[in-house]
Amino acid sequence: MFIGAAGALLVIAAVLTFVGLRDQIVYFVAPSELAEKAQAGQRIRLGGLVSEGSLQRDGDGAVRFDVTDGVQTVSVRYEGLLPDLFREGQGVVAEGVWNPGRAFEAQRVLAKHDETYMPREVAEALKQRGEWKGAEAP
Repeated sequence: MFIGAAGALLVIAAVLTFVGLRDQIVYFVAPSELAEKAQAGQRIRLGGLVSEGSLQRDGDGAVRFDVTDGVQTVSVRYEGLLPDLFREGQGVVAEGVWNPGRAFEAQRVLAKHDETYMPREVAEALKQRGEWKGAEAP
């Protein structure tokens, strides 16, 4: 009886841990994978290149820009200071929430920090689509 109760408590603890951690997991997707891999309201990391000519500053302090992987383009809205190295045509990872029909709402924006760095997932997605312009080894 004691072993059964201990086993049940262990299962309950494991389920509660999984449910708690599930909300903390953030998946990486490229713009062309967004519709098939992400659910509305899900926190994700969107990675690709900042589209040339897409950077706009709203009157309310928000910034809008497009992220592309060469196949699809996703509009991003971000309230905050962009990293110093943020540039159009360069790699970016935006972490936030996706809601279909609206801009991707980023809470965090990361830019590559030197000429050779690119997040591995971004580089692989761009290479698969023939858009990779950086060094061979990400």
